[in-house]
Amino acid sequence: MYAALRLSRKLTRRRAEVVVIDPQPHMTYQPFLPEAAAGNISPRHSVVPLRRALPKCRIVSGEVTRIEHARKTVTIQPIDGPSTEMTYDHIIVAPGSVSRTLPIPGLRERGIGFKTIGEAIYLRNHILDRLDVAAVTPDPAVRKASLTFVFVGGGFAGIEALAEMEDVVRDALQYYPDLDPSEVRFVLVEATNRILPEVGPKMGAYAARALDARGIDLRLDTRLESCVDGEIVLSDGDRFQAETLVWTAGVKPSPMLDRTDLPRGPRGHVTCLPTLQVASSSGEVLDGAWSAGDCAQVPDLTNPGAYCSPSAQHAVRQARVLADNIRTVILGGLPREYRHKYVGSVAGLGLYKGVAHVYGIKVKGLPAWFMHRTYHMSRIPSFNRKVRVVADWTLAFFLRRETIALGQLHAPREEFTHVTPRVDLPDDRETVGAGAH
Repeated sequence: MYAALRLSRKLTRRRAEVVVIDPQPHMTYQPFLPEAAAGNISPRHSVVPLRRALPKCRIVSGEVTRIEHARKTVTIQPIDGPSTEMTYDHIIVAPGSVSRTLPIPGLRERGIGFKTIGEAIYLRNHILDRLDVAAVTPDPAVRKASLTFVFVGGGFAGIEALAEMEDVVRDALQYYPDLDPSEVRFVLVEATNRILPEVGPKMGAYAARALDARGIDLRLDTRLESCVDGEIVLSDGDRFQAETLVWTAGVKPSPMLDRTDLPRGPRGHVTCLPTLQVASSSGEVLDGAWSAGDCAQVPDLTNPGAYCSPSAQHAVRQARVLADNIRTVILGGLPREYRHKYVGSVAGLGLYKGVAHVYGIKVKGLPAWFMHRTYHMSRIPSFNRKVRVVADWTLAFFLRRETIALGQLHAPREEFTHVTPRVDLPDDRETVGAGAH
């Protein structure tokens, strides 16, 4: 979306047509997913509608099912109707990433991801629903399992989601006199020996101490081995029941790349030069093919031998360079290399709490939380979204947090179908229909 926006501003419609193909009509600003799950901002305000943000682009609502760069064609499956082919001169392959899951027994059936706005809303409703279950059940085992929340993965997504949801539960408990706060248990499972590696070891250690002080059970150097029927089995030998399991243990390139003829690296990423041009392992450039973001393997020129990490900070900056390079090539110039200047990292640890490592300066607590919000508010596209997010935050200063579970959102037709009688069609319905017609 960022690349398309810049291209549409840099090139006139007489010079080029910019087409954006996506199965979703919006771009999700993923750093705001924890805030949306916590109810700090409206879920609608964490997404940017493509048709509003890209008025000079052609938006195609559909899924790319195949890319044949040898023929410079893409196959598109629209929301409804037959698939179509589209030709192009230049293509930006940026489907992003999906959750990197492992073959753990029970994970497919019990796990909740945290990559989309739908998953964020579902997690919020599920956790609040578990409080309702715990408040009324006479079974101590069910109560204990309902009040146990397990998060797997100690990166940005896992820590911010864990911290925000812990805040939500603590706020909600004031409306549940039958529940004792000491019964609530949050568990973080992390396979390495530290959390938030992006903010450095010192700030990561501070974050761990802050979470521990809130009563969160940190299991470092620990792996999830099974979660069949809600029984959590950890590599340290511990076993317990939990009705909530959130999986945030890394990402991998979108499986859409499997249906392309583009060269890919050992982990499935599209191989790129520092100019963001797609290239083979021998360095041969594919004319008109570009990539960036989570799905691309882009050399990090500031750290020889390494590649750019799958983060929004890289993706947004790569998009700017990528758009400028395409314009330059169209006008007959040479593309420039992407060189990332590290600014720092910020992470929220719930309301009024955070850590930051910016320009070599380490900040924690309220100032870091303020820096975290300021940075992401400045990065979300469009003035419209910035105003709405700030309005949500401002109202939250004066009004209590909403702790309502809207579980019916996940099965909206269930009540209607329950009260509507089933009508069996006759075996000769085709003949009857023809006669009626």
